[in-house]
Amino acid sequence: MRAIRIHKAGGPEVLQLEEVELAPPGPGEVRVRHHAIGVNYLDVYYRSGLYAVPGFPATLGSEGAGEVVALGEGVTGFKPGDRVAYVSTLGSYAEERNVVARHLVPLPETVSYEAAAGMMLKGLTAQYLLRQTYRVQPGDTILVHAAAGGVGQILCQWGKALGATVIATVGSEEKGKIAKSLGADHVINYSTEDFAARVGEITQGAKCAVVYDGVGKATFPASLDCLRPFGIFASYGSASGAIEAFNLGILGGKGSLFATRPTLFTFLNDRARLETMAAELFDIVGKGAVKIEVSEVAPLAEAARIHTALEARKTTASIVLVP
Repeated sequence: MRAIRIHKAGGPEVLQLEEVELAPPGPGEVRVRHHAIGVNYLDVYYRSGLYAVPGFPATLGSEGAGEVVALGEGVTGFKPGDRVAYVSTLGSYAEERNVVARHLVPLPETVSYEAAAGMMLKGLTAQYLLRQTYRVQPGDTILVHAAAGGVGQILCQWGKALGATVIATVGSEEKGKIAKSLGADHVINYSTEDFAARVGEITQGAKCAVVYDGVGKATFPASLDCLRPFGIFASYGSASGAIEAFNLGILGGKGSLFATRPTLFTFLNDRARLETMAAELFDIVGKGAVKIEVSEVAPLAEAARIHTALEARKTTASIVLVP
């Protein structure tokens, strides 16, 4: 079978399409033939070396959707031909892969393979941010950075469906239109406006219950100035670079704030929690309250081009690769 592999950390050029052998699924594993493979900024972190891969050569990618083709010893609850989707360890940039069974969830017929591959990581991330990191309530005001991005688009729609006032930040006028179309009540272009000052104006000084920040260095520490007393700064990504160490006393001085850096895989370690999260995601998407836009479906061989566009921040919504 074919897979995209890297033999060292580096730029998009290190992504190579190669023929590889895939062993039969081991105990507790399921072999999945991909119909669609999700692409995320997380993949860039691993490719560039910001996050370490287990070893080289490595196959990137953490999510996908397809059909079951074989079961390892001890696997129950799945059979060949089942439609499934997952977020798991690295290895998705391939025609097929073995996935730990507890990471798989059944995929309803109402959700396409492309939509599933484009929403599992982003959608489950939005779920733990909106429903677990800070449980958004009707009447809350929330700030969503990078609102035209994959996670940002889901946060805007889902936050609005929960009854929140959504303030969205974007980097261009075009992306602002996207955020507005997804239900954002207020849109701030942080390339031309002081977003913290604008949040203060919009909320008449009341500020936000929570800031959801996947940008990182470029929006910190100004994000803290957008929070009401006891507000939560939820950092879930570092698209502009990692946030450097800072004096925790800042949180006290700005209103007894809370800052957290949750990761999806901590939440997914519990099978029962995963099932609940996936069910809630499929439900909100099934109701139409959250629409998953796949902006591009590209051949697996074009992974390097897609990574180049991702790093240039020229992408919106979800991108999927197909074998």
